[in-house]
Amino acid sequence: MKDPLDRRTLMLGVLGVAGAALAGCSGDPPGNATTGTTAPALPDSSASPPTTDPRPRWPLTGKLVKNASTTEHAPVAVKVPDNKNEHPQVGLDKADIVFVELDGYRDADGYSSTRLVPVFHSRMPDGVGPVRSIRPVDVPLLSPVGAIIGSTGAPRAVRNYVAHYRQHVEGRLTYVATKGSGSYTIDPSRVRTYQGVTYYDRAVLCHPRVLAKQTKRFRNGPQQAYFPFAETEAEISTTSGKEARIIHVPWKPGHSYDMSYRYDEKSGRYLRSMPWGPHVLADGTRVATANILVVRANQRYAKISGKGHEEPIHDILRAKGTFYYFHGGRYVTGRWAKGATDQPFQFTLADGQPLKMAPGQTYVELPNIRARVRISA
Repeated sequence: MKDPLDRRTLMLGVLGVAGAALAGCSGDPPGNATTGTTAPALPDSSASPPTTDPRPRWPLTGKLVKNASTTEHAPVAVKVPDNKNEHPQVGLDKADIVFVELDGYRDADGYSSTRLVPVFHSRMPDGVGPVRSIRPVDVPLLSPVGAIIGSTGAPRAVRNYVAHYRQHVEGRLTYVATKGSGSYTIDPSRVRTYQGVTYYDRAVLCHPRVLAKQTKRFRNGPQQAYFPFAETEAEISTTSGKEARIIHVPWKPGHSYDMSYRYDEKSGRYLRSMPWGPHVLADGTRVATANILVVRANQRYAKISGKGHEEPIHDILRAKGTFYYFHGGRYVTGRWAKGATDQPFQFTLADGQPLKMAPGQTYVELPNIRARVRISA
């Protein structure tokens, strides 16, 4: 078979393996997504220029909203696999932010492919999927906005890690924990059988609006904007940036497994492609985004509790590195920094000015710190 299966990557029966018991709070486990380095000095938010436009905006897209009360509900993030045999996906086009992170299951050369984390707030699609398990980096990525995480569970050590930060994220509402609520359903057309065993790993769909009703947590919605959005077109940092029509973001050595984007002049968006071809959803929608952030950070694998299998780690806590920001066929570069778990990224351009992003959907690629991003004019 071209697609070898093992017990780690598959969910048996009715997903009883994927998080049947939820662990309680624990201490911060060793080997989590921190570098152990001194926290970088972050810009003083009090020194930021005052907001000149008082109109309310969606906190994850920066787009204007008529009624501020519309934003007062929890964002829902869903763990979506991104391997070829798990495509096509559902619902990504409605996300405010899509994080691209390590999948965690390594190939023969020791390198991982990708897993997605679409975050929904301004729009809640009927279904998102397929759905898989949580990774450690989801905690620092999602804590700044108080997200509910839709997933099929996680290994015990990861559940403990997520539970430790439950004041910032809600990761207990898994497929098993919410069964019977309508938060998740099974797409029968994607149930498969291998060697006489039935698997549901490509068939689970999450329903974000229903999932959000399973808890009263984070009902006020995100209390801060995730990105530094510009209020006018003239403020957008890429206005004076370099041309960027085609972008290749490597996830494995030698550009053997790149996520790529091509700027489409007509739509003003970047069309996304997978290593094997255009990124297309189940309904035929071509994946496209207004913004791309490439945040390069150290990647490693570690046992976060001293036992169990190794988890993929992105060192973004109390850390810093370099970034690329793409919008409108142009790009700028600079430095990023992140402090505590619930603090958002801070972005500073090469000339020392703060980054200003265009309102809209953003794809955040998190390749290795040494990844050579290729950009064509």
